[in-house]
Amino acid sequence: MHLHEYQAKRLFTTYGIPVPAGAVLASSADAAGVVAIVGGDTWIVKAQVHAGGRGKAGGVRRVAGKAELEAAVDAMLGSRLITRQTGPAGLPVNSVLV
Repeated sequence: MHLHEYQAKRLFTTYGIPVPAGAVLASSADAAGVVAIVGGDTWIVKAQVHAGGRGKAGGVRRVAGKAELEAAVDAMLGSRLITRQTGPAGLPVNSVLV
């Protein structure tokens, strides 16, 4: 079964399992909405691909401030994340979890 992290969190929520607040973005234009939902001034941006090792490959970033959030989302979306599990071609990043 292939689930993205955000899909697993939604499933957990359905069954009453607590998960941290978060939202999925497909563009940096939605960043303001995420800030309102999640709150705070520091966030983790995670590329949503079916592969492990995202953090070591640059697919997980800690950001502070709305400008950094938008920049990280822009940088990840549309890129290809290459990990040990994806092979040299990598996988496209079409969405991110904040």
